[in-house]
Amino acid sequence: MSTLTIAIVIVFCFGYLCIALESLTRVNKAAIALLMCVCCWTLLMMGPAPYYPAVADGDVIHHIAEVIEHHLGDAAGTLFFLMGAMTIVEIVDSNGGFNFVRDAMKTRSKRKLMWRMVFMTFFLSAILDNLTTSIVMIMVLRKLVQSRGDRLIYAALVVIAANSGGAFSPIGDVTTIMLWIKGVITTQGVITEIFIPSLVSMIVPAFILQYQLSGKFDKEHNLPKAEVSQFTKAQRDIIFWLGVGGLCFVPIFKTITHLPPFMGILLVLGVLWTVTEIFHYNTAEDDTMAKRVSDLLSKIDLSTIMFFLGILMAVAVLQEVGVLAMLGSTLDETFQGNHYLVTGIIGVLSSIVDNVPLVAGCMGMYPVEAAGDLAIDGIFWQLLAYCAGVGGSMLIIGSAAGVVVMGLEKITFGWYMKKITWVAFAGYLAGIFVYWIERTFILG
Repeated sequence: MSTLTIAIVIVFCFGYLCIALESLTRVNKAAIALLMCVCCWTLLMMGPAPYYPAVADGDVIHHIAEVIEHHLGDAAGTLFFLMGAMTIVEIVDSNGGFNFVRDAMKTRSKRKLMWRMVFMTFFLSAILDNLTTSIVMIMVLRKLVQSRGDRLIYAALVVIAANSGGAFSPIGDVTTIMLWIKGVITTQGVITEIFIPSLVSMIVPAFILQYQLSGKFDKEHNLPKAEVSQFTKAQRDIIFWLGVGGLCFVPIFKTITHLPPFMGILLVLGVLWTVTEIFHYNTAEDDTMAKRVSDLLSKIDLSTIMFFLGILMAVAVLQEVGVLAMLGSTLDETFQGNHYLVTGIIGVLSSIVDNVPLVAGCMGMYPVEAAGDLAIDGIFWQLLAYCAGVGGSMLIIGSAAGVVVMGLEKITFGWYMKKITWVAFAGYLAGIFVYWIERTFILG
C-alpha cells in the first residue's frame, strides 16, 4: 500500500470518526462527509498515475474527471431515487394515504405496538423497499408516539426490521437488486431460503428490546384526531394506489425499459404530481397550497441528502485506489473455503462503509461457478444478500434506511451504538446460524 493510499485511508477514517462523534463535536455529519469527500479526491489528484497504469500520463487528469462524473452519476441515481421516494411518501401521507397503517397499529400497549410495527415494517420493506418503508413508518410513529425516548427505540427497530425485510426480497434492497439482476440469485431461491433467517434477524432484537418498552400510552396520544382533507375518499384512494402501486411498479418499469430505477421513481412522481394538481384545481377550497407537491418538496431533508452524497463519493475514492478490493481479497485468502465467515465479515464491514461497493466488489472478485457455494443460489451469493442487507443494521449509518431515520429522528451515532448495535448483531448472528441449519440439515 502506497503512502498516498495510506493518507486517503487515514482521512477517510478520521472523517468517519468525526461523524461517529457528532454528538460530541456538535458539527453536522453532512458537513464532515462533504469535507471528507473533497479531501480524499484531492489527495488522489496529487499522484493519480500509479492507480491508472493503462492511461497515458497526459490523459490521467481527463480520465479522473470522467471517473468522478461516473461515480457522481451513480450517486445521483441513488439520491434522486431517495428524494423521489421521500416526496411520493410525503404526498401519500399528507393526504391520508397511510392512515390504514396507523389504524392497524393503534393500541395503548407499547409492546403490542412494537410487534405490530416490526412485522408491518418487515413485510412492507420486501414489497416497497427498506428506504421507503422506513420513511412511512417513522411518519406514522410520529403521530402515535409522543415520548422521545420510546420513539427512539421504535425508530431503531424500524431500521432493523426494514433491513431484514429487504434482504429476502429481490426488490427489497439495492444489494439484492444488484445480485438479482446479475443472475447469481433467483427470486424463488432468495425468498424460500433467506426468508426465515431474515425473520429471525428481526425477531431476536425485537424480543430483547421489548423489555425497554412497558406500560401503556395515554389514549389521547395514541388515537390522534383524523386529519381534514380537501379531497374526497375516492381521490385519496387514487393518490394512495398511484403512490404505493407506483413504487411497486418501479422494478417492473426497470425490467421493461432497462432504465435506471430513479427514472421509474421520477415517472411515478410526475404522474402523482399531475393528478394531485388536477385534484387541487377542482377543489372549492382556497387554502390548498400546504399539501401541493411544490410545497411538499421543501420538506425534503437536504442535510441527509448531502450526507449521503459525501459518503458515497468518499467511498468511491476507496474503490478507485483498490482498498475495497484489497479487503475482499484479504478476507478470501484468510478464510479460504469458509464462505460463512467471509460473508459474515463482509456484513460487518457493510455497517461501516456502503454495502453497494462491497457487493459490487464481491461480484467482480468471485466468478459464478456451475456448482458449489459460488453457483447460482449458492451459499456465498445468498449469504451475501443476507449479510450485506442485515449487516447494515449494526450501525445507524450502515444502511440507507438507517441514514434516513437518523436524519428524521435526529438519532446520534453514539446512542445507537451503545443501545442498539449489540442487539442488531445478536439478530445478525442468529440469522446466519438458522441459514446454516437450513443448508446443513434441511436442504442438505
